[in-house]
Amino acid sequence: MTAAARRAALQALVSAPGVTPVAPPILVSPAAYFDLAGEELGARMILTQGMDGSEFCLRPDFTLPIAIDHIANGAATPAAYGYLGPVFRQRTDGPAQFDQGGMELLALPDADAALDQLIGFARAVTDIYGVTAPNIRVGDIDLFETVLAGCEMPDVWRPRVRARFGHPEAMASLLDRLADPRPPMAGPAGLPANDIADWVGELMLTNGLSLTESRTPEEIAARYLEKQALEAQHVPGPTIDLLRNYLAISGPADKSLTAIGALGQATGIDLAPALQGASRRVDQLRDGLKANSVLFDAGFSPRLDYYTGITFEVTGAGGLVLVSGGQYDRLLRRLGAPQDIPAVGCAVWVDRLESEVRP
Repeated sequence: MTAAARRAALQALVSAPGVTPVAPPILVSPAAYFDLAGEELGARMILTQGMDGSEFCLRPDFTLPIAIDHIANGAATPAAYGYLGPVFRQRTDGPAQFDQGGMELLALPDADAALDQLIGFARAVTDIYGVTAPNIRVGDIDLFETVLAGCEMPDVWRPRVRARFGHPEAMASLLDRLADPRPPMAGPAGLPANDIADWVGELMLTNGLSLTESRTPEEIAARYLEKQALEAQHVPGPTIDLLRNYLAISGPADKSLTAIGALGQATGIDLAPALQGASRRVDQLRDGLKANSVLFDAGFSPRLDYYTGITFEVTGAGGLVLVSGGQYDRLLRRLGAPQDIPAVGCAVWVDRLESEVRP
């Protein structure tokens, strides 16, 4: 099969019966990406300006524009979208423009059936490019959130720990900080917020800083008080050990899930429902993709906090990620839908898939 024939076969998959092929504009607003996709993708976007000063970016992915359009057409309406076309991201090596295909399944009522459909799509794609017995890396956000909800911790820290899930360096730094609390910050502890703002204002003026051009004294005072309140909320040492031990679990899926179950039993956290869900979804991926190996990495997640449930990456003989996807039930609500909407999707990297083709 030639490269043109493979592309035609991929185009047929993303426009199969029951799938709506979509082609969002290449120039899109960067606002949603900055709000939701984090600094890593934000730094890789290619930005431009319209004649009126409006900001745009060259489309860095398809998921966000598809989700935004879906909300406009009825967020709770079940739909399957397919796409194939260029995306634009700055890279340290390789071109900034490359082709991406994929499928997004939104508001489907049966989550397991939706995941099966998505896995079937991913399997059909890998078959086109001759990828047999791929390797799969899996993570599960539900499991981590269950552990986080069940451990002993001041509530003020839970969202901050959750926000670092999928960022190994940031998570390690935070846990190190929590294990060795900082002494109280220097300043007028115990004073009312207004007095602290006055004190900050005097310091700013003394050092020749404007009170209006950046953060105001009131904003700085509020942040100071927030930090003081955080530092006063200590996280128990056993909780920090639990989180470190959980995040360190990585290996063959069955062994990893067994280790997580043992950790839950040892700490008295009921992980049974979340473990059953994770095990079921791992089996779906293993069976549907005829995987050579399935690695479960307890700390693996895309660096986006709207993901839920399972996330996965499929790699071939070359070791590059060929397919990546997962569940993201929070995304549409974050974009303006009135409630969470079931959603699952995956992207396929056409240039990498082509590199897997053997003569």
